[in-house]
Amino acid sequence: MNLIVTILIGLAVGVMVELLLPGHNAAELFLAMLLGIAGALLARMAGYWLEWYGADEPAQFLFSVLGAIFVLLLYGAAFRKRRT
Repeated sequence: MNLIVTILIGLAVGVMVELLLPGHNAAELFLAMLLGIAGALLARMAGYWLEWYGADEPAQFLFSVLGAIFVLLLYGAAFRKRRT
């Protein structure tokens, strides 16, 4: 799986997460897309460095999706708006 596919996976996960959650605006959509891309790339690089998978293995897709979701969840937990 090449770099462009990894970026597209992160972009798609960011868009899906942002569209599924209600009450958001365009700036948050852009931020979610960037965080999704960052998570997918980070998971891809970590998998290579830790030798969990090699080049062109299906596990890259799974780890890219999980990495993007993980970064978006981390961001949401850290910067969640608190209701009073």
